[in-house]
Amino acid sequence: MRPRWSGVFPAVTTQFHENQALDLAGTERHLAALLDAGVHGLIVCGSLGENQTLDPGEKAPGGGAGASCGSEKGAGAQRRRRDEHGGGVPYVRDCEKLGADGFMVMPAMVYKADGREALNHFRRVAAATGLPWMLYNNPVGYPVDITPGQFAELADIPNLVAIKESSANTRRITELRIEVGDRYALFVGVDDLLLESAVLGIDGWVAGSGIAFPRENQYFWELTRAGRWEEARALYRWFYPLLKLDTNIKFVQYIKLAVQEVGLGREWVREPRLPLAGAEREQILTIIRHGIEHRPTQGVS
Repeated sequence: MRPRWSGVFPAVTTQFHENQALDLAGTERHLAALLDAGVHGLIVCGSLGENQTLDPGEKAPGGGAGASCGSEKGAGAQRRRRDEHGGGVPYVRDCEKLGADGFMVMPAMVYKADGREALNHFRRVAAATGLPWMLYNNPVGYPVDITPGQFAELADIPNLVAIKESSANTRRITELRIEVGDRYALFVGVDDLLLESAVLGIDGWVAGSGIAFPRENQYFWELTRAGRWEEARALYRWFYPLLKLDTNIKFVQYIKLAVQEVGLGREWVREPRLPLAGAEREQILTIIRHGIEHRPTQGVS
């Protein structure tokens, strides 16, 4: 039987020391805070986790660090091992042995595949594991778009259980429901479209910016589940400038700075990224500190 994934699956940062070495203890502390807030799964070593800067051996501790991990991303992005599918086939096999509970799979990253090639990639990676997985559709950031019709073609893959829809087009929510019904658990992956997507009907949220505000993030999600739309709208207005930190090319630096400001981690990133500096850093700090200063207390525990 297919598992039915639902709820908040935050994408988490990989914590580093200032010298860019892995900070596993810092990463585990942040994971513990997220679990304590009541999240339903964890996505580690993804884009926010700086997957592309990690060596295969560095990912292994991350994949095994959390017994509650809902997904282990990067199956379509790792290209350090010889494989025609971006390292995805050996990577999912390795992570399955390490105890990952599932995967989030994106297109191969160094080539813009056409539809036939993209579907072949996903089928080949899916066949390498018996674990459930989520297909990450992000045509904005990774220029391959899996359409609702193509998701219908993929419906015969038994362990493809969920979609992370990050096209930034809320029409897709309805189009997917019309095309494939409830065949897949449907997660939104664009933070500042969460409320709109929830109204249209989704099963989960791959949260980004909310990892700096895990209790507020979880409460916001629960308001949408309960249909308490007036309260959700009010909380959304506070949250919205913070959620937009996830929609910039420097989202990793922005979110890590927010995590640092609330005491849940550090801002250090691995090159080629650099920590924010100058006017840009002050601008983002202003947004973050305004959010902290006006942090809601009612209903959030």
